[in-house]
Amino acid sequence: MNANRQWYTKHFNELSLDQLYDILKLRVDIFVVEQCCYYPELDDLDRDQATHHIFCYQDEQIIAYLRVLAKGVNDKNHPSIGRVAVIESERGSGLGHTLIEKGITDCKTRWPTLAIKISAQQHLENYYQQHGFQTISAMYLEDNIPHIAMLKPPE
Repeated sequence: MNANRQWYTKHFNELSLDQLYDILKLRVDIFVVEQCCYYPELDDLDRDQATHHIFCYQDEQIIAYLRVLAKGVNDKNHPSIGRVAVIESERGSGLGHTLIEKGITDCKTRWPTLAIKISAQQHLENYYQQHGFQTISAMYLEDNIPHIAMLKPPE
């Protein structure tokens, strides 16, 4: 079943129009429609020259996505992982863990001495802790959804 999965890591200007459309559709479908959260999904961070878009296709459908932002883009001291999205039919399959590991590897390769920051939905705290992230803030609302800041120390 996983044999036909194709993983990609690309800068914004390397994305095909179809890939860009698929990424944006996945993000809107999950973060805006499914979570009933109305916010400016297009924030210009996607276009930053250092941003990496990591995503997976299976059977010509995008099934997972995240973006890696360089230090100074979203956080002045740390690179960050965000917009983590997995289609509903793949949740619980382990795909999300693979996706997060790919994001962590990308960060560790590019910035081996820096901690990685995420702004995690609070209900996913234990999920991210499994990947070495530690909670560093109290709960705060981001787009009316409870979030926490988490940091993964460098190894």
